[in-house]
Amino acid sequence: MDLEKYKFTEAHEWVLEEDGTLVVGISDFAQEQLNDIIFVELPETGTEVTAGQEVATVESTKTASGIHAPVTGTIEEVNSDLESSPELINQSPYEDGWLFKIVPDSEEDIESFISYEEYQKLCEES
Repeated sequence: MDLEKYKFTEAHEWVLEEDGTLVVGISDFAQEQLNDIIFVELPETGTEVTAGQEVATVESTKTASGIHAPVTGTIEEVNSDLESSPELINQSPYEDGWLFKIVPDSEEDIESFISYEEYQKLCEES
């Protein structure tokens, strides 16, 4: 898997741009920190969100973590497979374990994410 095509937030969310839509999930580092994920609460499709707004919750055997919208936009799709199989985030955080897709209001927001290399340095410092 080519993680160089992914962008990251400092809050351990990843973003993958696909034809103007952003696919969002949590990083491998984040899922390891959470441990066994047992429940995911996802946003409603069509919901308009603001960058930084909490839009989803991931619960593990250790804690619950809020997932924030990386950009201002509209939720286009959610990964409904996570409702019955939240462990997909642990098993495949960058592929099957994606959380939601968002159509950003502005392409400029996408410029604010960090590269995989920068993200790796951030994780090493944690």
